[in-house]
Parts: sequence; C-alpha cells; structure tokens
Amino acid sequence: MTQPRFSRGQRRRAVLSSYLGSMIEYYDFLLYATASAVVFNQVFFSDLDPLVGTVAAFGTLAAGYIARPIGGIVFGHFGDRVGRKKMLVISMVMMGVASTLIGLLPTYDQVGALAPILLVFLRIVQGIAVGGEWGGAVLMSAEHASSRRGLWASFTNAGAPSGMVLSTVVLALFAAISGPEGFLVWGWRIPFILSVVLLAIGLFVRLSVTETPVFAAAAANKPARPPLLEVLRNHPRNLALAVGIGFGAFIAQGTLTTFLISYAVQAGFERQTVLNALTLSSVVAIGGIIGFSALSDVVGRRPVVLGGALATGAWCFAVFPMVDTGSAVLLTIAVVVGQGITHAAWFGPSAALYSELFSTGSRYTGASIGYQLSGLGAGLAPVTFASIMAAGAGPGTISVVIGVFALVSVGSVLVLSETSRGGLADTRDAEPDGDTESGRAGSAGGTSRP
Repeated sequence: MTQPRFSRGQRRRAVLSSYLGSMIEYYDFLLYATASAVVFNQVFFSDLDPLVGTVAAFGTLAAGYIARPIGGIVFGHFGDRVGRKKMLVISMVMMGVASTLIGLLPTYDQVGALAPILLVFLRIVQGIAVGGEWGGAVLMSAEHASSRRGLWASFTNAGAPSGMVLSTVVLALFAAISGPEGFLVWGWRIPFILSVVLLAIGLFVRLSVTETPVFAAAAANKPARPPLLEVLRNHPRNLALAVGIGFGAFIAQGTLTTFLISYAVQAGFERQTVLNALTLSSVVAIGGIIGFSALSDVVGRRPVVLGGALATGAWCFAVFPMVDTGSAVLLTIAVVVGQGITHAAWFGPSAALYSELFSTGSRYTGASIGYQLSGLGAGLAPVTFASIMAAGAGPGTISVVIGVFALVSVGSVLVLSETSRGGLADTRDAEPDGDTESGRAGSAGGTSRP
C-alpha cells in the first residue's frame, strides 16, 4: 500500500478549512438554537400559550438534531467512497442555502401553519448538512496530521463555540439596532440572510484543500461492503462506546447553551444579560477545547474526558441554584465554568477520539454516526427539560439527568482503551483495558476484525 505523505502547508490549509467550515456550519445551526429560545415562539407559534410556544420552538430545534444521523450516514457513505473534500463542499452549500431561506420565511400571522412547516423542513436540511459536515471536517484535519492529532482535530470542535459567539454577537447586534418590536419583524432575519456571505468565504477556503493523504493512500483498498455495514460488522462496540461517551456531553451542551437561556429569561434576567454570559462562555470554550485536546495528546484522551465528564456532572448541580439567585455575576460564572471549562474537557478531545475508533474505509461513516447519535442529546435536552418544567418539576431533576449521563460517559471511557498512541493508517479497533492485543487484526488501509 502507498504510504501517506503529509504536507505541513496542506495541514495548515486543512485545519483552517475545517475550523472555518465548522464555525460557519455551527453559526447557522446554533443561530437557530438561540433564535428558538428568544424569538421563534413569538414569530412562528404566536397562537400558542408562551410556555407551550417555547416547547414547540424547542421541538423544531430537536428536528435538526434528529436529522443529523441521517446526514452522517449519507455523507459518510460517499465520503468513505469518493473522498472527504467533495462531501464537505456539498454540506456547506446545503447549510448556507437553508439558513438564508430561514431568514426569508413568512411568519405564522402571514401564512398560518405553513410557516412552522417550512421552518421544520429547513431545520431538517440544516441537520442533514451539519450531520455530514462534522465527520468530514474532523477527518480533513486528523488525516492530514502526522502527530498531535488531538490538537489539530480540535479546531473542528472549536468551530462550534466560535459559531456560537458569532451567531450570538450578530443576533445581539441586530436586536440592539432594530429594537424590541423591529427585532420580531426583521431584526432576527438579517443574521440568517448573512449566511450567504459566510458560505462564499468558506467555499473559497475549502476548495483550496487537497484530499487527505490517509484516504488517498487507502483508496485502492476500499472494502467491498458499504461503509455503514463495515461499521456495524467490524466496529459495533466502538460505535456504542462513542455514543455512550458523547450523549451526556451533548445533553449538558444543549442545557448550557439553549435551555438555560430560556430558563434565565423566565427567571427575570434581561435577554441581553443572558446572551452576554453565553458569548463569554463560548469565547472561553474555544480556548478550553483546544487546550484540553492538546493536553490529551500528552496524557491521553481517557483521563481528560473522564475529568471533564465528572466535573460537568457535578457542576450542573450548582448551575440552576446560581441562576436562581438573580445575580448576573453568578449567572455568568455558572455558564462560563460549565461550558468553557468542564464541558470543554469532556467535548474537546472527542474529535480525535472518534476518528481513532474506526478504520479508514469506514471512518467518515463511523465517526459521523457516533457523533451525531450523541448529538441527539443536545436536541432532545431543551424540549425535554422544557416539558419537565412545564409539568411542574424543579431544575434539580435536570441536574440529576445530566449527572446520570455523565456517569454513563465515565463508564464508557473506562471500558475503552487509550486511542491516542496509534496512527490513523493503523486500523485496529480499540479494545477494553486488560485486553489491548486480543482480537486486533488488520493493516494500514484495510479493515479490522473484532
């Protein structure tokens, strides 16, 4: 088999492309999340009780997350067959077009039930696009990296809080410019329409990147079976562990970045105060994700993810009492520590970790499905927790749920052996501690057998 040839220049372009692509995709995807918390219940569900409207708005948010595994399967299949780059271009175009059209949608008062139907449809398109984006963007960085894979792959994950910062700042800017009434009429639309500009910038950078050397070297040895079947046959255990590690992290993310906005506003905070805290926490998270991922190259993925899961699960018991104090300072501390530090340690190394769990011929599919199934937690958490609160339960119930799934993540990491020491051209499965050699087979560019 031809050995991969790594180029520093291409690695830099690949990392920049992955970071910008991820930032743009998540700008669009998380802009929707923020808008669903602050405006969509009034624009697209104006005939409903405010609390019920909030649940409905979060329900459309969840539709995007439910669609993400579909994107992971479809884009993963072709990404493993024809290459990472082509699929990333398509996913970016889909996201940019869908987001721009959301900014042009009529309201419920204008066209009735057609408005939320169109909103849900475009949200599903967004979900499919981001479902295909993450896996390809991670592999574009990881498979261009000959070393320090955790660091380079982490820039894709850092694109998520970067997109959150950008979306929150732009939304807050136009909220200030348009005023409360104007914001409901036109102010919220401009950030979505601006997606077309970001799309042009992202495509310019992405088209300059070559196919990854690991995929190019293994192209002649693609498995005969479809990549999805390869994952289900050769990597079912790793796929299950990937979901176990990440599901709770996404529940925490959905709580800290989406549900908490609505909760804090209903608790009496000004919307802008909450958005300012969220923006600051996202800025901190960018550094946290990159820093903790770089640390995982040194000490391993397992100890960093374990520490992040335990810390996030514990911290979420403090978040809601801190918000309930009515103190803007404590609100900010709660969100910054939760998202920017503890969650960053849990979430950051996942980019490299997920890519290390699967062989080259099915890596796009396996990493994407594992990540996107985990991502259902972020989509389901806000609507589920809003429904729980509407039924009369207290925020302590939410903290317990997050804590339980943090322990599930801890158990999944403990079962998994360390993945950071091998190269991506080595397609062996990660095995349980104490059995790191048994059951390993395969060679670079081939498939492994459990």
